[in-house]
Amino acid sequence: MTAVEAQKSAQQATAQAGAWVSGLRWDDVPPRVRGRLGLVLLDTLGVCLAGAREEEQRRLVEAWRPAPGPAPLLGAGRTTTVEASAWLNAAALVRLELDEGNKYAKGHPAAHAFPAVLALAADLRASGPETMAALLAAYEVASRFGRATSLRAGAHPHGSWGVAGAAAGCARLLGLGADQAAAAVDTGAGLPVAGHFGSALDGNPVRDAWMAASNLSGLAAARMAQAGVARNTGTAAIALGELLGGFDPGAVADGLGERWDVELGYFKRHAACSFTHPAADVVLALRPEIPLDAVQEIVVETHALAAGLTSTTWDSRLGALFSTPFVVAAALVHGHVRPSASSGDALHDPRVAALAGRVVVREAADLTARLPAERAARVTVRGVSGAVTREVPNPVGDSAYHPMDAAALQDLLAELLGPATAAEVARCAAETATADDVSIPLRRLACTSTP
Repeated sequence: MTAVEAQKSAQQATAQAGAWVSGLRWDDVPPRVRGRLGLVLLDTLGVCLAGAREEEQRRLVEAWRPAPGPAPLLGAGRTTTVEASAWLNAAALVRLELDEGNKYAKGHPAAHAFPAVLALAADLRASGPETMAALLAAYEVASRFGRATSLRAGAHPHGSWGVAGAAAGCARLLGLGADQAAAAVDTGAGLPVAGHFGSALDGNPVRDAWMAASNLSGLAAARMAQAGVARNTGTAAIALGELLGGFDPGAVADGLGERWDVELGYFKRHAACSFTHPAADVVLALRPEIPLDAVQEIVVETHALAAGLTSTTWDSRLGALFSTPFVVAAALVHGHVRPSASSGDALHDPRVAALAGRVVVREAADLTARLPAERAARVTVRGVSGAVTREVPNPVGDSAYHPMDAAALQDLLAELLGPATAAEVARCAAETATADDVSIPLRRLACTSTP
């Protein structure tokens, strides 16, 4: 296919996506899909509130000096402009590496778009059904652009293909027609961040800013389309494809309205990169059988996407959360990988550091061959009394492997936020889905205590 043909194909696929976004009606969405989207919204709000409690996020909000406005700044006790809400809430959402993800999209569709959609919904005083339709449009389009995009080696997925989803959700909320919605999505596809995965491995918080930029850029793309100054020219083929890697237009409209990608995601029980989760799950299951002082070596065999998370030293929380040795060692030492395992003195716990030094990470070709349906890990723990090997196909919380239902997700949020706050988040999420004016529950959640 020539470059001209590729761009034309992307233009046609984006037009199909725009038509689907414009025509999406909440009443037509199957009940099971509505239920799953409600769980993703619940998780997003709860995880964002947890991130807002962190000292780094508080300092960021203080430095930002957000102006008053109609949109919620979760956990900050205030509302602010749509733009500040979208940017700051997105940064809080990904700060603890707990946000929902999707292995087929190869990243995090909801985090790329939900903060922007919710901020705009609060400003427009949109209804719950309209807001939920916009969130669903955002997720499905973002996920498909993630499927369609094959990033170059070393590129991080935050802030690239997901901008198209943010644009789609905001376009749906603004009530744009098919052509305008397509123009918004195309413009979003032309606003990617080219972030290097090495920044995340180094613990550089610019990684969080990439996700914040996605939300802000998606909002801008929808407004450009609303103003009539955006066009659909198949930008994805050259911005996400030619520039950042490869782009398959056929994946953009594939199964829209039939296959719901929101049902295929995963919730995270560990505050760490999802690539580390299967190994953490294995060692937690083995922990009752493993005396820490008897561990000689832990070998983690994994797929190609996770094989680079090998660092046995870290100088920041984010760097630790992208280190399989840290996550495995923290799980064994603490019995969990909640945020407290990587904060304060725990980040430099000498027991964790010593054990991490005995963790070896390597790629296994047979596990790489099972992508994307499985993100497997095979862990061998060697000690003075012998070795034990266990393998898991996916992390706990994946929709295809020990999925979390509403009760499990509520328990997880209760661990993060405390039972009372988690219950309030659940109330606000439920009310947001049905409200005549979503700004009411969202503003209440903005003022929820963050001790």
